[in-house]
Amino acid sequence: MDVGDENILGHLSIVRDPRLDRKKLHALTDILFLSVCASLCGCDTWEDIYEFGVIRQTWLKKYIKLENGIPSPDTIARVFSLIDPDEFETAFRNWVSSIYTTDHTGNIIAIDGKRVRGSYGEGKSAIHMVGAFATETGLALAQVKTKDKSNEITAIPELLDALILKGCIITLDAMGCQKSIVEKIISKGGDYVISLKGNQGTLHEDVKLFLETERKKEFKKTTHDYYETVEKGHGRVETRRYWITDQIDWLENKEKWAGLNSIGLVESERYIKGKTSKELRCFICSIKPTGRKFAAAVRQHWSIENNLHWQLDVSFDEDKLRARVKNAAQNLSIMRRMVLNTLKKDTSSKASLKLKRKKAGWSDTYLITLMRLLFDF
Repeated sequence: MDVGDENILGHLSIVRDPRLDRKKLHALTDILFLSVCASLCGCDTWEDIYEFGVIRQTWLKKYIKLENGIPSPDTIARVFSLIDPDEFETAFRNWVSSIYTTDHTGNIIAIDGKRVRGSYGEGKSAIHMVGAFATETGLALAQVKTKDKSNEITAIPELLDALILKGCIITLDAMGCQKSIVEKIISKGGDYVISLKGNQGTLHEDVKLFLETERKKEFKKTTHDYYETVEKGHGRVETRRYWITDQIDWLENKEKWAGLNSIGLVESERYIKGKTSKELRCFICSIKPTGRKFAAAVRQHWSIENNLHWQLDVSFDEDKLRARVKNAAQNLSIMRRMVLNTLKKDTSSKASLKLKRKKAGWSDTYLITLMRLLFDF
């Protein structure tokens, strides 16, 4: 198989084989190719990948050598536990950059963390991955492993360094509300919309008091923009109201927050089975005070939870799968995002991601359609 820089194996060529020469019974390229194809077809465990290889060995030999047959489940697991996850992640990011090449102006990149629950054991807690997600395309862009959620503060700058931010709007929850983080976003040509909680002294209370007071006065004396959405279905009505203003001269120490241009308030009112509940959230922003743009950033932030984290759990059973040895959990997490991106890029089928994986296992024609998004053949 001809491996060029335009396909995933070309990018994976930077991943060094960690095994001793005398233990390299199976080529690293063969193991990676087999594992990715098997994952596309719904295989999630080491045993699944092995059985896929045994059954599809003749077909696989059209693309890889498999000189010593199919590697055992233990061999596949050992290789994934030994691969340098930084090299694997770099290869993933380089591949994503090659397929995510459109004009990013106005694109929203959501950043949030996810615990890989099945990775705990042998005295270790489950790993925590902080990921970046392009909300318009549904592509996972990059991820960084942390020890726990509290370490997201140090992981986010590393993640931002790996991304092209120019023209993009970066959305973060309150954990990312840090002066160093907003400074990095602005220095790289991006904008931000970040939710507020009580982790920045009086900033949250000051913004909340001002915005709630102005809301009660209907913002009559404060220049602002307003946007509203209403969603109905299954006995549920949810109304979201968005206010955003650049009238922040009163805000103490605002100059310490790079690019700070506006503050926003979101009121979510839910009516379910005769009961109404309300929630208010405050945000700091570098964007101009445009209600529609503010609403899009706030709403699309949650797509990382619904379209990435939820898919990893539901379509790939990530939280249920046990991978505890060395780097296995982190490398598997990277590979799952690689496969998920491929499924998202496929427009030939409108099926769910879970059904697409089954369909790839049933149909060589469809599997090849997916593989052409990954490999140059």
